[in-house]
Formats: sequence, structure tokens, C-alpha cells
Amino acid sequence: MQPAILTVNAGSSSLKFAAFAQTAEPSLLLRGSIEGVGTAPRFAAEDANGCALAGPPDVLAIANHDDAIARFLDWLAEQGGLDLRVAGHRVVHGGVTRTAPARVDGALIEELTALAPLAPHHQPHNVAAIRALTRRVPDLPQIACFDTAFHASQPAMARRYALPRELEEAGIRRYGFHGLSYEYLVGVMPGIVGHMPRRLIALHLGNGASLCAILDGRSVATTMGFSTIEGLMMGTRAGSIDPGVLLHLMREHGMGHEALTDLLYNRAGLKGVSGISSDMRVLLASADPRAAEAIELYCYRIVREIGAAAAALGGVDALVFAGGVGERAAPIRKRILATLGWLGLELDDAANSAGAQRITTPSSATNAWVVPTNEELVIARQARAVLQAGAN
Repeated sequence: MQPAILTVNAGSSSLKFAAFAQTAEPSLLLRGSIEGVGTAPRFAAEDANGCALAGPPDVLAIANHDDAIARFLDWLAEQGGLDLRVAGHRVVHGGVTRTAPARVDGALIEELTALAPLAPHHQPHNVAAIRALTRRVPDLPQIACFDTAFHASQPAMARRYALPRELEEAGIRRYGFHGLSYEYLVGVMPGIVGHMPRRLIALHLGNGASLCAILDGRSVATTMGFSTIEGLMMGTRAGSIDPGVLLHLMREHGMGHEALTDLLYNRAGLKGVSGISSDMRVLLASADPRAAEAIELYCYRIVREIGAAAAALGGVDALVFAGGVGERAAPIRKRILATLGWLGLELDDAANSAGAQRITTPSSATNAWVVPTNEELVIARQARAVLQAGAN
């Protein structure tokens, strides 16, 4: 039996999973997802070579995370040959104190549950998956890996809002997210570039999007703050918005908490501006001028935040694109880099269109790269490290 590490990333209606060999450097064995949990469940999985694996026959019966975990574990057992030794979970919020991965116990579950108001669209589902796995395999060690932890290195000024001190003491501060992705990028950039760029701007552009200013491998500023809706324009999330707009909507339009939450998380961003879709692929293929306007605003907001990140770093030595849009949408990368000549970035249009790793010219003073992120591998590494440390 192959000792294996399980990784779990639970969303509101999805469960992404992967299994890695429990070796000095975890190696992928298989990965997959269950989408549409509770509505129209869909199962997809593939082995390490990208070959599709048949799913369980009863996938349509999956109604919640308990069902998803149960069906997935049964399916995994049917694949044979794997001996699960530890499970690592992506947990979006670790609060102020959780700055490193931690082994799950009853107290930690309660602590993470209490943090749900800080990430209401993510944290409850992360915790639900932990609880479901605990019920199914209570003796399996579980490790919580925090998206916020990477940003714990930020200076106090980068974390603070201009609010009364008692609110900061109550936890109202900038936390930052997508930390597992940024940790992966920091780990691989030396091998790609030949050294670790001292002043690196990393862009995680997907349905959720953020940007991180990284100095000597450590986060010093990021666009997401207290919540996952601050910063860049996203698929359905508004990004940064004047708080006066929200006060106006409350006062003049009678919008309450639920309506504002739905607006900012689900009806804004690319979907709201275009009125068409939150999917960048759909918008890029559309001839509708509203799609073009949404794309223009999306790129403008990114470029503006790159300028702020450059100021925080005192310059830029390299820029890296990651995430679904960052990795696959060449027209978006082109629009962004075309405006950044002042940072020494000179786009290589042919390399960008071909999906090359480096997308700037040989003469470019500053280079831009495209690197597929791998949060699952970071989770597997962290889970293995915590398990090993506990055994010593």
C-alpha cells in the first residue's frame, strides 16, 4: 500500500481533492472534484498523467459535504493501493494567531468556526469538510493550512485600517488571502528565474483575484484585506468600493445586510459590469460592447494596483501571473503588460500568445512570467511537515 496524503479544498457547492505520495517531496497520484453539491452533482477525476478516471455511479445522490466526503472516500478505496496517512485542508481564514499550519482537534474546529463571520462565503464550508472527514475517519490526522498565514509577515502599517483602535483590537484589520498560491510561487520562482527576485509582484487571477507585493520572499502588501471582496475586480465580486456607496444604498435604496452581501459577492465584478457572464472566456469571445467594457475595467484595476504594489516594494524586479485567468488568458496579460513599460516590462507578443513561461522580450529590463500555481502541493507539503514534526 502506498502511504498517501489527501488534500481537500471545500467550497460552497464543491469539493476539490487530490492524493499525493507521502514522500520527501509529495508527488501527485490523482486529483479531482465534485461540483454542484446539493444541486446537480458532477464528478471528475484524473490520474497523475491527466488520464480521466471513472467516477462513482451514485454521484447524483450527493446532497451535502457529508455525502461528498463519503462518496469520495468510497471511490478512493475502490481505486486501491492507497493508505491515507494524513489529510490537509485549505482553510481560508486563520485569524490573527494562526500563522502556520496546525493539526486539527476539537478546540481548533471551534476556533475556526468562530472565524466564520470574517469569511462567510468560505470558512463554513472549509469547516464542514473537516467535520465530515472527522465523522467518517476519526483516526485520520487532519491539518489545517491557512490562506491568511503567508501574509502574517506584513508590517503593521500594511495591515491597519484608519479606524478606532478598539475596532482593530476586535480583529478589524487587513488579513490577505490566496496565501497558499503565493507560497507556491515563491517556492518555484528561484528555479525558473535562476534566483529569487527580490521585489516580486504576483497576480493570482481567477474567479477570485488578488495581487501580492513580495519582498525577499515575504508578503509586504496585498489587495485583499479584511475580506475576500476587497481589492481587484473579480468574477462576481466588486473589489474595492467607496464605503459611501454602501451607505447610500442602505439609506436611499433600503438595502440591508443580505441584499448588500448578495450584490458585492454575487452580482458585481465581471458579471455585474458586463451583464453577460463572470467567465472571462465568454467575455473575450463576445462582440457585445458591455463585455469589452468589463474587460477594460478589469485590466485597469489590476494595472492601478500594480502601481501601488511597485510603490510598496520600491520598484519591481519580476512579475508573475497565476490562477485560471492569469495562466490561460493571453489577451488579458497583453492588455496589462502593454501599459507597464514604465516599469521596464516589454511584452513579447509571440511568446505570450504561445503560452510561454517568460512573456517579455530578452531586452526587457524587468521580466514577466506565467506560472501555473499549485495550492494542492503546498497543502500536501504542509500536512506532511506537521505530521512528521508531531512524530518526532
